[in-house]
Amino acid sequence: MTITAPFTSPAASAPTSTRTVRTDRGAVTGIRYEDGTAVFHGIPYAAPPADSGRFAPPRPHAPWTGARDATVPGPTAPQSERNLGAIDMAPFFGPGWVRGEDYLTLTIRAPAPSAGRRLPVLVFVHGGGLVAGSTLGGLYDGAAFARDGVVLVTVNYRLGIPGFLHLPGAPPNRGLLDVIAALRWVQQNIAGFGGDPDRVTLGGQSAGGTLVGAVIAAPESAGLLHRAIIQSGSGLGAFTPEQAGRVTRAAVGALGVAARADAFDAIPDDRLVAVAAGLGGLDLRTATAYDPLQGLSPFGVVLAEQPAHTVAAGRGADLDLLLGTNAEEGNLYLVPSGAYAASTDADVRAVAERAHPDPDALVAAYRAARPQAGPAELRSALLGDALFGAGTRALTRAHAAHRAGATYSYLFEWRSHALDGALGAAHATELPFVFGLGGAHLRGPRALLGTQPPPADLAGRTHGSWVRFVRTGDPGWRSYTRDHPNTMRIGARWIEQEDVRGAERRAWELTP
Repeated sequence: MTITAPFTSPAASAPTSTRTVRTDRGAVTGIRYEDGTAVFHGIPYAAPPADSGRFAPPRPHAPWTGARDATVPGPTAPQSERNLGAIDMAPFFGPGWVRGEDYLTLTIRAPAPSAGRRLPVLVFVHGGGLVAGSTLGGLYDGAAFARDGVVLVTVNYRLGIPGFLHLPGAPPNRGLLDVIAALRWVQQNIAGFGGDPDRVTLGGQSAGGTLVGAVIAAPESAGLLHRAIIQSGSGLGAFTPEQAGRVTRAAVGALGVAARADAFDAIPDDRLVAVAAGLGGLDLRTATAYDPLQGLSPFGVVLAEQPAHTVAAGRGADLDLLLGTNAEEGNLYLVPSGAYAASTDADVRAVAERAHPDPDALVAAYRAARPQAGPAELRSALLGDALFGAGTRALTRAHAAHRAGATYSYLFEWRSHALDGALGAAHATELPFVFGLGGAHLRGPRALLGTQPPPADLAGRTHGSWVRFVRTGDPGWRSYTRDHPNTMRIGARWIEQEDVRGAERRAWELTP
């Protein structure tokens, strides 16, 4: 695919000089801007997978001498091109696979140095179905966070087969282990960039949000984060070992090798990427589990228990948690390809069958809640909740039950006018606003924000709420509790409402 330059926000000030920071492996030199903020690209938090083993746990990077050049972006994880049809998702996925071995790296956007004061840190994990994406996605530009006094850290991690294929002889969830290794690096090094290791928020969107839930559930993450943000993730999105085994058998069959880590480690990255791209569409329903990804990705975090259930048992109860979804998540997967307009009642039922033990009851509940909806809207609503909504609500309620850390819920409702107004409040449309990027440079008929300008204050208010949560643990609205399940509906107007989409939530609670 064509490799493009990394995105730079037009609102960013001009580069003027460099800034050098020492880490525990060696010094790094980044770019300093007129406003005093700085960016550091490609800082290693672990050794190159080719050196330590692509199917091994992450290991410390070797020290270097002199100052490492962090003024230009480095390589990204091996990945295939991700295409969702008529919508331009380049700002989401970034330039794709930028080849090079040393890709287990971070990008840091640091505020101007402040003597004697350590600033809150947001570590953000990109989405992309665990098969695509990087820190170079334009939507993750952190200039606004840095200007507002937050140290933003974005993370590259192993994707696809090296990151998530379940293999004998390899630790499971290697991409998840990478994120945890990045958090350890932050604890050891972020003070040099002005950050406070005792005020670390871990955030993520889509697959990145699901990874955040898995990090919370992982015992190894204790003490590494203090708050968490999950945007369109899922607390019910993990694969069972049986489901992961089904994907492994398909990969073994395509490659013609033994199901062992050493056999896979001998295969070139190009071949692994090509095989991973051909695994889409697998039906992962089993006798005991539904298909959490509806065939959209063959990879997931493999856990014995769903993160929502682990959190219900008390893991992460002391963290402050901000989480939510978009109002029309499923539109991104249906509208750009033309599948939305072509939807039938059979398509509606097919989604329900893949996601729920009682598809008839699920469809009936959605028809009752949306009496004017046709097959297209029902299909999108069910798909969005199968992927993100049901698992987010389950995790919200599990965390809120403990009353130790606060729980904050949102529903992003602003509708993009992209694709003649059909895209709506689809998956990922909140990202430009969270990162303070709601400007004209992200608008157009095929762009995520569409052709009509959003409300003038939407980016500022949304971004400001995220900054406030990272600073204080409170985004500025009432928390979600079991007695008062409050959600902030974010759009042209901001409205607090209890038990948003309660009937649809209750219809999913039969799901194992």
